[in-house]
Amino acid sequence: MKKYLLPLMAAAWLAACAPTAKTPVATSPVHPPPSAKLTAPDYYRARAQQFLDGYNAEYVRLYTASSEAEWRSNTHIVAGDTSNAGATTRANQRMAAFTGSADNIRQLRELLSHKADLTGLQTKQLETALYNAANNPQTVADVVKRRIQAEAAQTEKLYGFDYRYAGKSVTTNDLDELLRKETNPQKRQQVWEASKAIGPTLKTGLLNLRDLRNQTVQALGYPDYFTYQASDYGLTRDEMMALVRKINDELRPLYRELHTYARYELAKKYHVQQVPDYLPAHWLPNRWGQDWGAMVDVKGLNLDAVLAKKGPEWQVKQSERFYQSLGFPALPASFYETSSLYPLPKNADYKKNNHASAWHMDLNQDLRSLMSVEANTEWYETAHHELGHIFYYQTYSNPDVPPLLRQGANRAYHEAIGSMMGLAAKQKPFLVGLGLIPASTKTDQTQQLLQEALSYVTFIPFASGVMSEWENSFYADKLPADQLNARWWALCKQYQGMVPPTTRGENYLDPATKTHINDDPAQYYDYALSYVILFQLHDHIAKNILHQDPHATNYYGSEEVGRFLRDIMRPGSSRDWRTVLKEKTGEDLSARAMVDYFQPLMAYLKAQNKGRKYTM
Repeated sequence: MKKYLLPLMAAAWLAACAPTAKTPVATSPVHPPPSAKLTAPDYYRARAQQFLDGYNAEYVRLYTASSEAEWRSNTHIVAGDTSNAGATTRANQRMAAFTGSADNIRQLRELLSHKADLTGLQTKQLETALYNAANNPQTVADVVKRRIQAEAAQTEKLYGFDYRYAGKSVTTNDLDELLRKETNPQKRQQVWEASKAIGPTLKTGLLNLRDLRNQTVQALGYPDYFTYQASDYGLTRDEMMALVRKINDELRPLYRELHTYARYELAKKYHVQQVPDYLPAHWLPNRWGQDWGAMVDVKGLNLDAVLAKKGPEWQVKQSERFYQSLGFPALPASFYETSSLYPLPKNADYKKNNHASAWHMDLNQDLRSLMSVEANTEWYETAHHELGHIFYYQTYSNPDVPPLLRQGANRAYHEAIGSMMGLAAKQKPFLVGLGLIPASTKTDQTQQLLQEALSYVTFIPFASGVMSEWENSFYADKLPADQLNARWWALCKQYQGMVPPTTRGENYLDPATKTHINDDPAQYYDYALSYVILFQLHDHIAKNILHQDPHATNYYGSEEVGRFLRDIMRPGSSRDWRTVLKEKTGEDLSARAMVDYFQPLMAYLKAQNKGRKYTM
């Protein structure tokens, strides 16, 4: 799965560092107290606005410089060359020196003490600026400086690693392809182990980053980094963990059926006589067991052959045409000129990050995507997903939304929009409308629903279970260094019913093979919550706007669907995410729509699993 909200910047930008002697700060002149001629609300609103105008201007300037540096660090990785990492570190330190400056923190706190006199929009911006400051407070400048340097170094290791399989250098795309298609269990295990080889190289850096991240936010009163990240939703750590556990519980009955089905079907596929109680990790078609969709090939809906003829460029352009059909404006020409959309040539003397991501370079109209699009069904979906982020950026980059609030209603909304468009772009009526499959194509709706469940439902235990629980333990509970891998595999067994093919001791660090653990930390629940929101939005669109079966929709050309989406996207984070969801769908956050969507599959799975042993 390639569901990525923000580039590496997310961690580094609003993370940056140490003050310099001439730290740029947003300043407000000393004012006399309110007088009889000027009411308190007018006085404090004027002060707040003056501060925010200066702050936003400097914030955009430094954010853009950080974006450019991060972009180079992700698109041009040369072994042994640390110049990009150095430039990125310096840019992020300048960003930090500003957002975390003691003077800005003092003014933010002082202005927020008069919240009752300010407008809602002013308060939201000031709170956002103070939240950003907590990731790089100047009061612990040396800690933040060291953290930024450590993050840059970890990124170099992460994306410069030389993966080896069968004596050759391979990319992560190559490993993913082998895990989707290889049928020999011994070879699969070798591929899986090759994908985990990077883990030990990241251990020292990750443990160092944990300490530095925790110390950074503790300076502004947060007990740990996980708590800090959860607070962006207006939730405590306990509230966030209760929410993700509730989602897991709601989907557990369906996951239990899928788990049983997968054990027996894969044992058959790999000619294993004794069906294991838990899924061997190398049996699954994904490095972390987070997406099992490749287990099922839905006849008529495998687009690889037709997409191969059209080429990768067509997939990206077609994704743009889809959004335009909903009433979104065309992307600026600069998107195609400056993005890095396709794999590097085989003879390239540098590497790039192959992890798909969308970038809002200047919080305005410099929009870019980093992908490695190839002409296949997976990248077709990913292109639609990533452009969802891009059009979200474009939509909230409007005069009514100050730069500080140009972000999703919450972090999960960005993922929800992108993933929903990826889902919509693979439904049969949509594909028929595009001419990618003939209208006469016979498709097995149960198999299609099964494939979707093997992608979407199996992700929840990984995202809201394994990843969230592990990072909660790592940051908030100070998980000991000699228990990192043991905790990971205990959670994989508990939530995913998955075990490693061989003993994985503490000489490994398998959680660190997931990029987000290193460079997008303590917020992977964003993706789980995004799936819940995705199905809530899709359910509403299908039933109340298109009046179509949620399993067979065609969004293409519906300007009403486009208006519905733009109403959600346009305000950025200037409105509370819970209010937006309730207004647009009529319900609070709930897995209800997701459970309903897959309910028709339950009878099929129970019939398939009759007489089989359940182990979860």
